[in-house]
Amino acid sequence: MYWPWEYTFLEKNSFKVSTLNQKENNMIIEQIYTGCLAQGAYYIESEGEAVVIDPLRDSAPYLQRLNASGAKLKYVLETHFHADFVSGHLDLAREANATIVFSDVAKPKYAIHGAKDGEILKVGKVSIKVLHTPGHTLESACYLLLDENQNPHAIFTGDTLFLGDVGRPDLAAKSALTVQDLAGLLYDSLHSKILPLPDDLIIYPGHGAGSACGKMMSNDTVDTLGRQRVSNYALQPQTKEAFVEAVTEGLSTPPAYFPLNVRLNKEGYDKFSDVKKRGMVAFKPTAFKEAAESTDALLLDTRSPQSFAAGHIPRSINIGIDGGFAPWAGALISDEKHPILIIADEGRADEVVMRLSRVGFDNTIGFLEGGFDAWKKEGLETDFVETITAQEFAEKLSHDKSFPIFDVRKPTEYIAGHIATGINYPLDGINLHMQQINENSKAFVHCAGGYRSMIFISILKSRGFHHFIDIKGGYSAIKESNLFELKA
Repeated sequence: MYWPWEYTFLEKNSFKVSTLNQKENNMIIEQIYTGCLAQGAYYIESEGEAVVIDPLRDSAPYLQRLNASGAKLKYVLETHFHADFVSGHLDLAREANATIVFSDVAKPKYAIHGAKDGEILKVGKVSIKVLHTPGHTLESACYLLLDENQNPHAIFTGDTLFLGDVGRPDLAAKSALTVQDLAGLLYDSLHSKILPLPDDLIIYPGHGAGSACGKMMSNDTVDTLGRQRVSNYALQPQTKEAFVEAVTEGLSTPPAYFPLNVRLNKEGYDKFSDVKKRGMVAFKPTAFKEAAESTDALLLDTRSPQSFAAGHIPRSINIGIDGGFAPWAGALISDEKHPILIIADEGRADEVVMRLSRVGFDNTIGFLEGGFDAWKKEGLETDFVETITAQEFAEKLSHDKSFPIFDVRKPTEYIAGHIATGINYPLDGINLHMQQINENSKAFVHCAGGYRSMIFISILKSRGFHHFIDIKGGYSAIKESNLFELKA
């Protein structure tokens, strides 16, 4: 099969945004995929008119894209009230003088166009048909793109249909509507609205592998409906009862920040320009220390785990910007209103502010000018994390096997393979685990590669637990060493 797609990668502040471009039939389609959130936003243009679907918080890239082609943004299309990120629909619509569109089931606290099921939106020579697809949420909608001859060309499925999976049906469950009820609605939506469409229809989903909005998503970010009929377990011929059982089985607990994001997407939020202005206040080291003490701010160190281990400000928490930063920040920072002060590598504080705002944390109040190096030069107090290699770890255990080993990976990773004496303390449950941990006892900590273990140790250190040792390279290094008894 010929796929008329051109892939490019845009580097922005050292995190990759992949863009898929398709140009044919008097239209341009661009998928803007952000790996940190495993999220796909979309830009569609025809005859000088454009729409953006499910934009992220910072509207600048979309405005730049519009300016580059001289197009007028007509609509900002939202597939639903997102739980895993704060959409940029409000700022983008305001700045581009565009109309926000949801399905008419959505009732946000700001002006929108509530589109009826089957309603047609004209964009240049192409049309977009609104399809109500409740199931993931009640207001969920998909957008079917029709070419100038009114033939189905592509569908933007949001969180209704992923590649290899469907949207989880538990996020919008309430007392009057169970998870099973929503799963049943999702079955009806798929069978009445999407499965009758042609096999060559291109599917552009809202997320890919790594998102917490599904459980079995593919690493691919575009496919056809015909291929998904074969490969997607949820689209196989089956009864509604079997479908409900399949999509509700094995659902993990949703991240704690999801309800916050839903609320902000429904009720509105501060302008991103105001959030950035507050967050980009530069503090010299002494002033940074004073601000931290006077506000009781969370000190968020976004450098690499290795840099943090070598030296950091006491009581700071490490969540590296070059990993799954936004989802982990959202999952582990319990109060979105608590002030945050940033320690970042030179020139990356603005990226940190932006990526925190994507998951609803808008109360950054400044950053350390000159970074940790400036702090050290001032002679201010520092701390470090002890780290050892897998080989050094094996030697220590050969002399004393009584030391606890904390494996902070997900339960599924732990079950797939772990050190025989390791205890599974998943990072996202750290507040529960703390009740079981002896703060005065030395322990070894590892994850898969070293990112999550440093977050785990830094949080414990910030709360007075100072006897934890990180294993460099995590389970990958442990397994490769062939020095440990492993179980699966």
